[in-house]
Amino acid sequence: MGGSEISHAPMPLALCIIASGKTTVLAASAFTLAWTHSVEKTRWAEDWRVTLAGLELVAARVEGSGAGMEVPEGAVLDGGVWTYRPRLPPQPSLLLASSGATGEGWELCVAGGCLTIGDAPGAPVEIRGCDG
Repeated sequence: MGGSEISHAPMPLALCIIASGKTTVLAASAFTLAWTHSVEKTRWAEDWRVTLAGLELVAARVEGSGAGMEVPEGAVLDGGVWTYRPRLPPQPSLLLASSGATGEGWELCVAGGCLTIGDAPGAPVEIRGCDG
């Protein structure tokens, strides 16, 4: 019998960014979120994976420590950057404050490039997985 088979596999996941009432969909199953700490002026970066369970934090890197920025136990210092694997369950979404007070926002990078989000005052920016 010829014909098409119907697949019941889940649809591929994508990344949704909701800001100022608009949703941007990126075809990405992984992303890096980076920012500069507003007081200590150190660079932070987190690697995330989009899964059916939510956003999974895979690894984090920070250039140094300071007030409120203690490096967790098990972190490894390599080339002046602390790298570690945070112990955090999958998150349904991330909400990023968008005060505009720091002069910078967050840099969100996927395989196709990077964009800046949350650099102007406004409502928080939401990042979450969405159906592709």
